[in-house]
Order: sequence, then C-alpha cells, then structure tokens
Amino acid sequence: MRDFATKQMSTTPEHVAPDGSDVRELLSLQGGGLAHFELAAGQTSIAVAHQTVEEIWFFLGGRGQMWRRQVAREQIVDVYAGVSITIPQGTCFQFRSEGPDPLAAVGVTMPPWPGMDEAVEVDGIWEPSSRP
Repeated sequence: MRDFATKQMSTTPEHVAPDGSDVRELLSLQGGGLAHFELAAGQTSIAVAHQTVEEIWFFLGGRGQMWRRQVAREQIVDVYAGVSITIPQGTCFQFRSEGPDPLAAVGVTMPPWPGMDEAVEVDGIWEPSSRP
C-alpha cells in the first residue's frame, strides 16, 4: 500500500516537455501521473507522439487549438478553459496558444511519465515556436 501524498504546485516550471511546454509535476501513483502544462501566449508546440503512454488533458485557461492524428484520422479542435481531450498512445499531436494568456492544462499520464525519451518528434501542421 502506498502512503498518502500532498503537494503544492510549484510557482515556476520544473521542466520543459519534449513538445516545448512548461511542466510542473504534481503527483503520481502506480497507474498514472498528474502534471500542469503551460504554453506561453502566441507560442506553438513541437509536434510529438508518445510511444507507451496515453493522456487526458483538462484545459484551465487561455485559448488555442490542438491537432491530433492517428493513421488516417486527423482533427483540429479549439481548446479553452473547461475543455478536455484525450491523446491515445501513438497519437501525433501539436498545440498552440492563440490568446493573450498562456494556454494552461492539467494532464493525467497513464502509466506515469517514463522520461524524456518517451516522446518522439513528428511532422506537425504548424511551425513550432522554439525547441527546448
């Protein structure tokens, strides 16, 4: 049995994700992990695909778009506070922040994030803003 955990979110990012977004780690258990992601206003992420994990994201603030592609299926959705999306294993995805505020979300990764080698860069539909 695991012990209880409690954590206050850091006021500054702890990592830069392979997609270029700022990450604040929250908590994890054996089946999954929770993190806060933020992409600065006007920025576009690097397109990536995860090799072994899948994720559920819930957007907290900002406005933007999320592109996802699986083999022959592709879609772009508007994302903003209150919207949640799934990123199944192997899905190519890219997102961009289009408003005056950062695009912020919390994401559950299942199983927990194994490390930076998990994400592989892929061809996206938008030019990324920068590389970590």
